[in-house]
Amino acid sequence: MIGELTLGPLLYHWPGHKWRDFYFRIADEAPVDAVYLGEVVCPKRWPLQASYLPEVTERLERAGKTVVFTTPALVAEDADMALVREMSAEERLIEANDVAAFEILEGQPHVVGPYINIYNEATLARLHDHGALRAVLPVELPSASLAALAAGRGPELEVQVFGRWPLAISARCYHARAYGRTKATCQYACGDDPDGLDVRTLDGEAFLTINGVQTQSNAYACLIHEMPGLRRDGVSGFRLSPQAVDMVGVANAYRGILDGSLGPAAAVARIGDLAGATPLANGFYYERAGAEWIEAGS
Repeated sequence: MIGELTLGPLLYHWPGHKWRDFYFRIADEAPVDAVYLGEVVCPKRWPLQASYLPEVTERLERAGKTVVFTTPALVAEDADMALVREMSAEERLIEANDVAAFEILEGQPHVVGPYINIYNEATLARLHDHGALRAVLPVELPSASLAALAAGRGPELEVQVFGRWPLAISARCYHARAYGRTKATCQYACGDDPDGLDVRTLDGEAFLTINGVQTQSNAYACLIHEMPGLRRDGVSGFRLSPQAVDMVGVANAYRGILDGSLGPAAAVARIGDLAGATPLANGFYYERAGAEWIEAGS
């Protein structure tokens, strides 16, 4: 088993030393069982963090955490596939976020990431036969679908319970365009926005978040109230997606829910304080617009 509380891969472009120091603190202070490391959004970023990977991995594993290497969500060029091969060559679990990785990983234990469309039990069973030990389910699935998948034959299931939902990946980089650059000459424009770039409507209302070639929700997902039900349905992994907030504090709140030391209302209040001006959302779980916040019991 990979672990119940996990920290998904950092989706933003942070300077290498900040990336390293973030994971050092996670190793030393965060009560998570597993950590995913790698570049999901844009392989151009990875060389700026790659040199720190060995020491970050060693620090996390010395702290007793399982480390899973993750791969790009859009494999469109030879360089993208080269990164998949580079990560897959390591002797550890790999998270596949594009079907291009499946040929390399066939028969090898691996994790299927949330960018692979899993919407029915047959798909889940097929991926299990292929070697998947765990599948991180798409973020837009409602509770009934999550329960149905958990009841079928297949790998362990993981669900994102905190952080901006990943909604789409594009071959074009809107982030670079917003700064008057092209994808080829981006100068790492996404690095200017360590928690993503807000997209607002003409009325000035926060709508989405742009992160390089990725489109995300503007709100942070927060499925604290829903975790006991997910657990009863058979979900065994709960993913926190890193944001530019106190992620140790976030991890402590979610760990408090899992071990019963913190009540849901207190945990949500704590997450709200940590999130600051960013709203919380859980709408997908209730078959509503993802950006909505549904109060428990309503």
